[in-house]
Amino acid sequence: MANTFIMPKKIISGTDSLKLAKNEFIKAGKKAFIVTDSTMIKLQNVSKLEETLKQNNINYFIYDEINTEPTTEMVYKGKQLYNLNHCDFLIAIGGGSPIDTMKAIAFLLTTSKELPTFMGKEIEGSLPYMIAIPTTSGTGSEATKFTIITDEVNNVKMLLKGDSLMCDLALIDPSFTLSLPPGITANTGIDALCHAIEAYTSRKHQPLSDNFALSAIKRIFNNLLECYKNPSNLEARKEMSIASLEAGIAFNNSSVTIVHGMSRPIGALFHIPHGLSNAILLEKCMYFVVDEAYDRFADIARYVGIDEDDDVKAAYLFLNKLHNLLKALEIKTLKELNIDISLYMNSIDKMADDALMSKSPANTIKEIKKEDLINLYKSIL
Repeated sequence: MANTFIMPKKIISGTDSLKLAKNEFIKAGKKAFIVTDSTMIKLQNVSKLEETLKQNNINYFIYDEINTEPTTEMVYKGKQLYNLNHCDFLIAIGGGSPIDTMKAIAFLLTTSKELPTFMGKEIEGSLPYMIAIPTTSGTGSEATKFTIITDEVNNVKMLLKGDSLMCDLALIDPSFTLSLPPGITANTGIDALCHAIEAYTSRKHQPLSDNFALSAIKRIFNNLLECYKNPSNLEARKEMSIASLEAGIAFNNSSVTIVHGMSRPIGALFHIPHGLSNAILLEKCMYFVVDEAYDRFADIARYVGIDEDDDVKAAYLFLNKLHNLLKALEIKTLKELNIDISLYMNSIDKMADDALMSKSPANTIKEIKKEDLINLYKSIL
């Protein structure tokens, strides 16, 4: 069977990526619309970008209000500011939220329609030049044709997709991740692990995506806990930044599955960061699907160093390794996050419907029914 495979048009990785990207900035346009958040301003990550732009005589406008997961309101405001300030290309610097927001703004610049009308449809057309500079090692948004935006009216996290949403340039500089606190390091790292495991166990997996997924999984198991315990370890941060990129490329071409399908409704209704909600769901979901994918999980087990010939035993040994990693990273539970348990229980039916509507669970190698999702939502309390 034939497969398509896409990734960013250009990737520049390693320290000093900004300097190496000089010609790319010059080719991109004359005035950049920088999408970021206030933390990136405080950490002076944006100032590094500003310095590079000034050195190359490129003007810019900074939109630094993406301090939570992106909403339609943020996107609409971004479009307005882009036009008012006569910008001609976009740069996102930060985690997945600024990068996703940038993609949605770029698309909205090409249409007069409301964003929710495009949920479930393939986004097409020529968009302004987009540059993504991730400062976390997790979302992989710099390498995907997806963006997730919350529709505030309907309390739904919309998955928007299309090849045209792929960034033109991804700058992967691990030095930007050194300032990440341990909690965010853990949550975003597990997000990347979700991407890679789901890509490898997806119905849509393919040989090229398998290679990226396995490489990402191995890097994450070898380096995430080190980044969590010793945040200044630049070598480990470099490995995690590559792993995040690899995992993004993998799921961009094989799709995510049950974890992401269930995660988005939790985030939309309870405002839990995307990486954390994925981390809360990952172990339970993988134990649920493993009996239909022993061979795939056994592949992963052996790739991360588990010496076991029997597929079933190898698969469960890997899940035990996953359990130990999550425990070491001190991933919080829903109860520890002090969510409204009564509201959660009353929302399970809607969350299950929303998860199914996203179509991500349908990519799972095991058939997923609404009742399964309901039981899994109950099991993570």
